[in-house]
Amino acid sequence: MPSSRAIRVIAAIEAFKGLVVLAAASGLLALLHHDLHRLAGALIAHAHLNPASQYPKIFLDAAAGVTDLHLWQLAAGATAYAVLRLVEAYGLFKHRAWAEVLAATSGAVYVPFELMELVNRPSMLAALLLALNLAVVAVMVRALRTRRRRG
Repeated sequence: MPSSRAIRVIAAIEAFKGLVVLAAASGLLALLHHDLHRLAGALIAHAHLNPASQYPKIFLDAAAGVTDLHLWQLAAGATAYAVLRLVEAYGLFKHRAWAEVLAATSGAVYVPFELMELVNRPSMLAALLLALNLAVVAVMVRALRTRRRRG
């Protein structure tokens, strides 16, 4: 397959994303049965921020409303996302057509949002993210077309 190296790079990135999100889910579970409002206050104090100012106050108010159920739900959602990314990475490493379809679809889903971001708040980062996502979609579509021709 002509784009095999590019597909392996994309697979490695997806695996990395999955592992990072899995670590975040574990971190959320580590916060169970803790006083998040007190923890948020300690973080704000450590950063020498004024807890009465706008953003620290928003952070404190949000932390006060988080329950153990919310943490479980967030961790479950993050775990599901991580599993999806890791399964996708496995499929790409094994050159599976379903993984190429998944990668093309999941990359294409973000394109309209990245275009809106680039139009509303142009930046080099927004342009780079859009270009990278378009490249992923192009590599996957090319791999699927090559597979279909050989098929």
